[in-house]
Amino acid sequence: MKLWLFNRKGPSGFSASSTAEEVTDGIDGSGLTAIVTGATSGIGTETARVLALRGVHVVMGVRDIAAGKDVKETIVKEIPSAKVDAMELDLSSLESVRNFASEYNIQHHQLNILINNAGIMGTPFMLSKDNIELQFATNHLGHFLLTNLLLDTMKKTARKSGREGRIINVSSEGHRLAYHEGIRFDKINDPSGYNGFRAYSQSKLANILHANELARHLKEDGVDITANSVHPGAIATNIIRHNSLFRSMSTILHALPGIAGKWLLKNVQQGAATTCYVALHPQVKGKSGFYFSDSKVAQPSSQALNVEVARKLWDFSMNLINKCSENKSMH
Repeated sequence: MKLWLFNRKGPSGFSASSTAEEVTDGIDGSGLTAIVTGATSGIGTETARVLALRGVHVVMGVRDIAAGKDVKETIVKEIPSAKVDAMELDLSSLESVRNFASEYNIQHHQLNILINNAGIMGTPFMLSKDNIELQFATNHLGHFLLTNLLLDTMKKTARKSGREGRIINVSSEGHRLAYHEGIRFDKINDPSGYNGFRAYSQSKLANILHANELARHLKEDGVDITANSVHPGAIATNIIRHNSLFRSMSTILHALPGIAGKWLLKNVQQGAATTCYVALHPQVKGKSGFYFSDSKVAQPSSQALNVEVARKLWDFSMNLINKCSENKSMH
């Protein structure tokens, strides 16, 4: 029964078992440039590989530049025509995000696709270099700033090329398991009541809210750029390295039916499918402010659809970044 559900095709003609190569089959991405963050492992690597396979020039934003070069070599070995670059980017550091963006904007004059994929999961309570809880800083705030800093280049590219720009936040079904209040605006850095998994879920909820609010901004500006979020469906990758509980949970969940089993049934090729589908497929043209799973539009939690919370998160994130900049300039 479960396998039948897994293979059941949705309106897109694809199912949960479709791979990234299958959902982009026959699509020509030549002339497009994409940034993929966190491309040195798991879904990020496969996303970069498949986009390169389709002719996209891929710039990988990676924390470990040596690992990034290894991935580049592997891709080019398999696809000699691939255009792949690796640039240093640590999403947990706002300074690193600024450096990456200014370096990118100098070196590359176009950007069609931005895939905010990098993430950490289930860490013990820690603060980032900017003194922000590490999962919120890495998974949400770093990507929020990165997107803002690259938006002008994306707007220029969309205008010049006449091709729709696409921004994709890689979220997770885990967004449903955030703290009771959703985003803990008043307790973002509060170690009391901190829970590694709920903090991860909070950051994944933020990814959806960010994409939705960004979609509204882009629509208001009349810009030909879409913003969407996706649930990849593969959790059993490097992201769970911080927590032995998650590793044992993943073993147990493989055996479970229903939603839990669905979370972990995918391999990396299937896990990268929805991201690649939303990045390249013509079926997605004009769709903005949606949440995708299994290469089709899905329904996120009611918290994720809350317009007021999305606006509040936008302002909160802006203020947090400004505050961090002020603190830096004072030292």
